Amino acid sequence: MSDPDAGRTTVTRRAADRIKAMIADGRVGPGERLPTERDLSAQLGVSRSSMREAIRSLTTLGVLESRHGAGVYVTALRPADLLETFSVLAEVSQGHTLLEVLQVRRMLEPAATALAAARASDEDLDRIGALLERIEGGDDTSGADTSGADTVAADLGFHQAIVASTGNATLAAVNDGLSSRTFHARVWAGHREAGLTAKLREDHLRIHEALVARDPDAARAAATVHVLRVERWLSADLGD
Repeated sequence: MSDPDAGRTTVTRRAADRIKAMIADGRVGPGERLPTERDLSAQLGVSRSSMREAIRSLTTLGVLESRHGAGVYVTALRPADLLETFSVLAEVSQGHTLLEVLQVRRMLEPAATALAAARASDEDLDRIGALLERIEGGDDTSGADTSGADTVAADLGFHQAIVASTGNATLAAVNDGLSSRTFHARVWAGHREAGLTAKLREDHLRIHEALVARDPDAARAAATVHVLRVERWLSADLGD
């Protein structure tokens, strides 16, 4: 027995693909208005209901935006906007899926850190260094931040600032999707409980030293050690 919803989904996906092809071909560019729903339906040979669903799906993905009373426009197509739905990956992943996320980070983050060592400006390094200082003191039991919240925020910002300094917006957006404040908090809490936060701070220090030295190989190695340390910790935590 055929499923009418499956057929409608296929038509909607085909309509969305045709709109994306129009954008890719340059027939309509970032910030430009799409033809009306009626015109698009006639032009692409699909029903208005399927076209409406296609536009809705592309709006959810950040490709299109509806402006009240003005029609539907192509967005600026910024990587961060297009990959926004991807950012939920690290936030909701659990168990072995979260371990897979870390394994992907181990592939990307060292390469990004090496690139940052070659491209980061002096201002970038100052920003990264300021975040490092907060990581070093953020979980001091004699200080004000006994919860470690500032350390967690600084740690997340430290890695994001490094990747942002590469100047590659798509890489930065992907990296953001593979990171989450919740997971960083879990890592610091686990290491604090085991008395191993000094190891994490040492990892960050070595990464920063390599960046300041403009040494891509050392930066790659330091980032690899750090992500691998967290990956092994998570693997053991899952085993428990």
